[in-house]
Amino acid sequence: MTVRKYLENSPSLAEGVFIDDSAVIIGRVSIGKDSSVWPLTAIRGDVQEISIGERSNIQDGSILHVTSPESYGPDGFELIIGNDVTVGHRVVLHGCVIHDRALIGMGAIIMDGVLIESDVIVGAGSVVSPGKTLESGGLYVGSPARRVRDLKQEELDFLVYSANHYVKLKNLHQDAS
Repeated sequence: MTVRKYLENSPSLAEGVFIDDSAVIIGRVSIGKDSSVWPLTAIRGDVQEISIGERSNIQDGSILHVTSPESYGPDGFELIIGNDVTVGHRVVLHGCVIHDRALIGMGAIIMDGVLIESDVIVGAGSVVSPGKTLESGGLYVGSPARRVRDLKQEELDFLVYSANHYVKLKNLHQDAS
């Protein structure tokens, strides 16, 4: 794995974090306990803070970045990911906030200033437009993403299952190395 300092800022990794050898993590990044970062993921906290909560997983080929205050004043956009969040393969997260127990489907793009409340699923390939708020309890799909229905109880349960599954999977990967 490549975990590297940028200027005076070094990534901070809590106990039990798994980072694949091919992932790159740079600068002002903090990753919470039992979270995982999978192959070919880039997390670049060079111009703003990136915070990933506990038991969250960032899957293969995802790109996480932020917006500089110089390019979008007055404060730019940091990236905050809560606890028990599943970020699918090849997702782009840019300067957004994702609360707890969310699933971001494969290939989704979440833009600057987006707020995703807890207990939300964003469908694969969806694009969430800048500044949009996705309210709790919904399934959002499309480009631009729109709420299509309320989540079923099985889907709400799956959000926690997915996070726990990835904790088990990262433990197996850590034990195998």
